[in-house]
Amino acid sequence: MSSSAEEPAAADLSGQGKNLALATFAFAVTFWAWNIIGPLGVRYTQEMHLSGTQKALLVATPVLVGSVGRIPVGALTDRYGGRLMFPIVTLLVVPFVLLVAVAGQAKSFTMMLIVGFFLGIAGTTFAIGIPFVNQWYAKDRRGFATGIFGAGMGGTALSAFFTPRMVKSFGYVPTHVIFAVALVLTAILCWLTMRDSPLWKPNNAPVGPKLKAALKLPVTWQMSFLYAVAFGGFVAFSTYLPTYLKDIYDFDLTNAGTRTAGFAIAAVIARPVGGVLSDRIGPRQVVGISMLGTAIFAAVVAFQPPLEWPAGIAFVLLAFFLGLGTGGVFAFVGKQAPAAEVGTVTGLVGAAGGLGGYFPPLIMGATFGMVFSGYGFGLMLLVIVALIALVFTYTGIKDRGPAA
Repeated sequence: MSSSAEEPAAADLSGQGKNLALATFAFAVTFWAWNIIGPLGVRYTQEMHLSGTQKALLVATPVLVGSVGRIPVGALTDRYGGRLMFPIVTLLVVPFVLLVAVAGQAKSFTMMLIVGFFLGIAGTTFAIGIPFVNQWYAKDRRGFATGIFGAGMGGTALSAFFTPRMVKSFGYVPTHVIFAVALVLTAILCWLTMRDSPLWKPNNAPVGPKLKAALKLPVTWQMSFLYAVAFGGFVAFSTYLPTYLKDIYDFDLTNAGTRTAGFAIAAVIARPVGGVLSDRIGPRQVVGISMLGTAIFAAVVAFQPPLEWPAGIAFVLLAFFLGLGTGGVFAFVGKQAPAAEVGTVTGLVGAAGGLGGYFPPLIMGATFGMVFSGYGFGLMLLVIVALIALVFTYTGIKDRGPAA
């Protein structure tokens, strides 16, 4: 992430609120696109006669590019700025949203996988927004800014709630066309009204050496592991939960989407809470609480609590603790990483978090019905991983104090 010698107090940052709002909106819209396959996973499973592994692969594939792609997109943002990168990436997503409709109409699993892979471009906007909003805010308010921006991951909730309803109201193909138009309008809005912070300057340093230096830092690997558990768990549930609810509780698309939206909203609310609490009690405590809560409620969910309130409360609390951890981890990054490396470390940690959401749906699909009924085996694996992360949080990370 580039920097400027000019201090925030001396710069005209009067547009910070507007630009934060625009970035959050664009993030939410592109995250909706990133998750446009998941809410219709039950439909695709029935129409394409998919196995458990195939349906898991279908909803998880967009996560792959959205994760790994954050690294080059973050580097390009350092060089060209968020005002250019937001419209470009948003427009790049448009043809793949339309091709999802084509693949769905053709009932082609292979085509859907290929298109879903490139649809993952939508998930890279996280790596645009973090450096973009950071440059608009003074250091003592960047936690607030990134917390608000991070709430844009609620686009997954919007997708879960509205996509099935739009298909029911407007039809399958028209829904994808409407959303493609929404993406185009979002790109135009960003181009016409966004601007880069006056503190931002292009960073033309070679990307390779920066990545190599960041990968040598223990904090990069430490935070990548923790974020893979917290954000990866959120992404995995957001994409796979409609299928889970159909298989375990026999919900239809609309009802499964409503409950998935509730799960995502709980995590979205918890993310800025995790950031604020980290300022007060320290990110280590917040991440520790997150991992303990995740382990407890993943175990509860594994035993399939009855509808409606016991299961609903368990899922909402699981989402809350996962969201709490996502806010805590990035507060941890700011504290542990050297100041000059925070941007690069953030990109790598963000990529790890997305990758953490790629594998759980595959495991859930492959282990359906093993040992525990339903998805109990996969959920107990989450319990084990969260407990390992809990121990690691307190024993595996040395406190280096404020980043120099």
